[in-house]
Amino acid sequence: MTHRVSPGRRVSPGRGGFTGRSRSTEPGIAAEGSRATGRSAGVPASVVILAAGMGSRLGRSLPKPLTPLSDGRTIMQQQFDNIHHAFGTSVPVSIVVGYKLEHIIEAFPSASFVYNEQYDQTNTSKSLLRALQASGQGGVLWMNGDVVFDPRILDRAAGLIAKDVSFVTVNTAKVSDEEVKYTTSAEGFIDELSKTVRGGLGEAVGINYVSASDKAALVRQLARVDAQDYFERGIELAIEQDSLLVEPMDISDLYAVEVDFAEDLERANLFV
Repeated sequence: MTHRVSPGRRVSPGRGGFTGRSRSTEPGIAAEGSRATGRSAGVPASVVILAAGMGSRLGRSLPKPLTPLSDGRTIMQQQFDNIHHAFGTSVPVSIVVGYKLEHIIEAFPSASFVYNEQYDQTNTSKSLLRALQASGQGGVLWMNGDVVFDPRILDRAAGLIAKDVSFVTVNTAKVSDEEVKYTTSAEGFIDELSKTVRGGLGEAVGINYVSASDKAALVRQLARVDAQDYFERGIELAIEQDSLLVEPMDISDLYAVEVDFAEDLERANLFV
């Protein structure tokens, strides 16, 4: 059974892997942004949702992004609605799938799909790696598939996307041990980004953007990191070794809830 992925590529869950290559020197890496894609300023060339994991902590049988919210939508449907509200319905959306992928494919047949056949052995670093390698030209906005968030976050992001500036969305209102935390350099760019950061200024929300010019470096670093690393480790290495400048985009005045546990779902339902 073959599932459609981004234009020019197909992936077979039985075998894994990709066919075809982009015109650039590395798979899926472009040298130009909106000029190459012909898209309006502020609209990403593509959007990626990471949804391959098992999400076992929530204790549901279906993939976590298909968890119903109190308004009747699923988490992923809320994400799609927010994406379409901010960028229109024609923006390409790719979903990285793995665990019980057929349920997500059935729920969102108009999306493209990238298969992480090692979803039970790898973390978000390798899911994002596959998605970026399969992406076309231009910058990529990506999000974890379990984040319920205010649609105005993407409206705010559009300003940085228009300038093709890499960013990490952050919340400075709270800092907990369980979440990915960050620090900044003297110039105000992201410095450290992990769950083990000490003296964190806030939490990373799980909605991020890599510019067209930064994408190749991030792909290289994601390929290097351990299979169990989060994608934030790839960002850290790209900052450290490739001098990437990644801005923190503060959304502390808006809501964003990463749903890991039942209490997170209860909190998310207060907003929708």
